[in-house]
Amino acid sequence: MLRTISTARSSISSVKFDDCKGNNKLNFEVSNPDFTVELDGNLVARKNVSEVGKALFVHARSEHAEDMAEIFILEANERHGALKEIIKLEGNLGIPRQKRAILATPILIPENQRPPFPRLVGKVIRSEGTEGVKFRLSGKGVDQDPKGIFRINEMNGDVSVTRTLDREAIANYELEVEVVDMNGKTMDGPVRLDISVIDQNDNRPMFKEGPYVGHVMEGSATGTTVMRMAAFDADDASTDNALLRYNILRQTPTKPSPNMFYIDPEKGDIVTVVSPALLDRETMESPKYELVIEAKDMGGMDVGLTGTATATILIDDKNDHAPEFTKKEFQATVKEGVTGVIVNLTVGDRDDPATGAWRAVYSIINGNPGQSFEIHTNPQTNEGMLSVVKPLDYEISAFHTLLIKVENEDPLIPDIAYGPSSTATVQITVEDVNEGPVFHPNPMAVTKQENIPVGSVVLTVNATDPDTLQHQTIRYSVYKDPAGWLEINPTNGTIGTTAVLDRESPFVHNNVYTALFLAIDSGNPPATGTGTLHITLEDVNDNVPSLYPTLAKVCDDAKDLRVVVLGASDKDLHPNTDPFKFELSKQSGPEKLWRINRLNNTHAQVILLQNLKKANYNIPISVTDSGKPPLTNTTELRLQVCTCKKSKMDCSAADALHISLTLILLSLLSLFCL
Repeated sequence: MLRTISTARSSISSVKFDDCKGNNKLNFEVSNPDFTVELDGNLVARKNVSEVGKALFVHARSEHAEDMAEIFILEANERHGALKEIIKLEGNLGIPRQKRAILATPILIPENQRPPFPRLVGKVIRSEGTEGVKFRLSGKGVDQDPKGIFRINEMNGDVSVTRTLDREAIANYELEVEVVDMNGKTMDGPVRLDISVIDQNDNRPMFKEGPYVGHVMEGSATGTTVMRMAAFDADDASTDNALLRYNILRQTPTKPSPNMFYIDPEKGDIVTVVSPALLDRETMESPKYELVIEAKDMGGMDVGLTGTATATILIDDKNDHAPEFTKKEFQATVKEGVTGVIVNLTVGDRDDPATGAWRAVYSIINGNPGQSFEIHTNPQTNEGMLSVVKPLDYEISAFHTLLIKVENEDPLIPDIAYGPSSTATVQITVEDVNEGPVFHPNPMAVTKQENIPVGSVVLTVNATDPDTLQHQTIRYSVYKDPAGWLEINPTNGTIGTTAVLDRESPFVHNNVYTALFLAIDSGNPPATGTGTLHITLEDVNDNVPSLYPTLAKVCDDAKDLRVVVLGASDKDLHPNTDPFKFELSKQSGPEKLWRINRLNNTHAQVILLQNLKKANYNIPISVTDSGKPPLTNTTELRLQVCTCKKSKMDCSAADALHISLTLILLSLLSLFCL
């Protein structure tokens, strides 16, 4: 087993580098983080080393030159004299004896090397010699994309790079090397060859997550964290090339202090550094601060690359100022009977108008028992809009006094309270207006029988004037009387009929007739009130029933002698309508020609008793309603007996007109009466 050959912080060897120009800004980089090279050139182990045979690389760079050497860790008994000078200006490497057939030690190549190319970067060794064999290199960067970056000398194993490398594009290449004979047959390997690209500080820090906006509450304690700034560096995160430090370059504005904030150089946290009293939004020149933040790599050293970004910090408002009325008493005048906004109450508040710490909420805390007033906030001006929502009555109260309170949407901070200036008084004067008389009740309702005598009294209306202090008289008039049936006494308001009330009139709807009347006071100008009268009309039996249809047709050879179904209707209401009684008048001649059968309360059927000759017949039919007293109506049913052939009916009156004996007798009686 291999044993530890060095302890932490012990010097293993020393390296020498000379660029022949004084080694200005000389810097060493070691491929293994367990080792470091001090300024005096001593190679030092950072911790215990237990891996004998482990290879590491030292990269030396000054202002004028750079070079790289490879170091192997040997056992203690092999160390003496083995590492005298491990960095040569020519770049030769000291290679110890190996037991493996192919020795392919890792290769480190700085990125961004300048031409000329190809450039020798390493060597593969075959312990059994190179006679009669060739080296073959393969993998990503050789025969796989990106192709042609590396190549190997087939005869001696020298490894070369053909172009500039970019660590941020590809940091490591894993290649394979093998030894083949002249016919291509593998003799040794393949063996893995690792090539690592050494980082150079060729990337500036970048702020990628902007815009950067932070918020801090006014009055916050010193040291309050506002926000964090984080930059990104594409260089190797394990090196100082990506070790970032933060700094505030500029603050705008610079008042009340040019140093309102501090940024943690390592974490990027921005914190407040002024006292809470200076962090007062209401006294600041502006509640918005802009900080130009710089991120510098190389741990903030002067040689580091920089990137900048702007951090915007907003000082948020808290409710540390109570709203105050601009005056203690407001005046308003409103006419009685009118609604709407009567006065705008103004307040001042030093807090941020865009927040609930500024927006006002008003309330009426006294003087509004009838809920006649309401107050709302104007969202644009923050004023209190006091409104009348229920009409005021001068005769009840000519003056009103309201006590108004204003608060904020957001609660005040604990050490701030609402003071006397947060309440105000509103004195409201109500102006008298000549109001129109009022009917009692309104609408008015009365029930009357239709057909009552003309001149009958329907109702005496009553209207009063709300302006009790003015002692005015009232006169009445008809406003709307659709059927022209009514009149009103202008002095005492008695309504009478001027025509017969007819329930069946088209002006009556659902048995109700509606008319409008005016009550006019003696004011200047006069005021008017409107009253509505609903007259419910009771039905009387004043309409005879009607019969339908009054025409029927039948074929002279019809087998079905049921001629027609008759119906009866009546404009009156029940019980002055059905059941109806249907009757035939007396028939002439020795034989009866037809009869009528009742079907139900409203319908009957006329039936022929025998086939009749083609002619027109008039059949007198009487129908009687059920009113008390009943009313009868006699209607002639015209019956046409037609010739029917091939589904065609010929009803031309070829024969003489046959009429009923009843009608003949009635005509004779009329003559005798004359």
